[in-house]
Amino acid sequence: MIKNRNVAPDAAISLSKIAGGGVGPGMGRILYVCPSTSPLYDRWSNEVPAGDLFLTLAAAYAQTVTNRNDVIILAPEGHALTSMLSVTKRKVHFLGADVGGKYYGQRARITMGDSTTAADIALVQVTGQAVSFTNIKFDSSSTVAASLYTVADGGEYTQFTNCEFYKSTDLDEDDAAELLCNGDSSKYEGCTIGSNANAITATGARPCVLLTTGTISGKSCRDVTFKDCFFWRNAGEVANSFIHSAGAADVERMLLFKDCLFFNTKLAAASMANGLTAAASLTVGYILLKDCTIIGADDFANATGIYNASGAANAVNGGEAIQAT
Repeated sequence: MIKNRNVAPDAAISLSKIAGGGVGPGMGRILYVCPSTSPLYDRWSNEVPAGDLFLTLAAAYAQTVTNRNDVIILAPEGHALTSMLSVTKRKVHFLGADVGGKYYGQRARITMGDSTTAADIALVQVTGQAVSFTNIKFDSSSTVAASLYTVADGGEYTQFTNCEFYKSTDLDEDDAAELLCNGDSSKYEGCTIGSNANAITATGARPCVLLTTGTISGKSCRDVTFKDCFFWRNAGEVANSFIHSAGAADVERMLLFKDCLFFNTKLAAASMANGLTAAASLTVGYILLKDCTIIGADDFANATGIYNASGAANAVNGGEAIQAT
């Protein structure tokens, strides 16, 4: 059972609120991250058990143990990285100390400017099993050539709940994306991916989510679910898209979008030709859209293997949004 001593009782932290009841019996060590510049630092340093408070996310992660179900709680501040956080351990959980349920604007933010490591492809890369992130904004402004993604997911059973994925750079790079989706059985729920403020200048896809298999060596998008998520864009070209597959084998078995909104802002310079694009017909899996809505694009998709079960736009099931009369 969870004991009071497991959680700092007076550090203005409520696990039931920030985790939505998702942290329970069986969790391992709880580690706290709070920059010394935070207004919360004095309180947390007085109330958090000795040895469990860290100034940086990297330092806290270094102390976690694989398979122990450790939990890292991030103060509602910016947590700057200087190089990619490579999450290779199993069953490590990251929680932002923020009220749960936000689609975007989470105050616990993992950020990075230019990485100090030229080979880093993202702000955070996941290859560990059963890792979770809750109530966190991922924010990359890296201009390093290899750093084309904000989050690169190549894990198994990864879960992102109420997270935002944002990248303010590489707006002119066709193959850049907020999320590289190479995960096996990953789930994204209540998340926002992309931006409806930053104007895309790439002439190709520059998607919110890129599916290119093997970008993380040996990893593919397999049995992945996006539920109740927002995909945001400010398109500059008709070829821009929300989701892009570059090859026939990019999706294995299933990729499901359920109750999702694909939104290209009214201020965009262009309406997308297709919200979901693929350079080749999918041969080893299907993409299924179930009860989704798209606006600012002429059609949902353009490739064999992408199925739309949203139906025509109507008051009950959503579908392709049309002008009301």
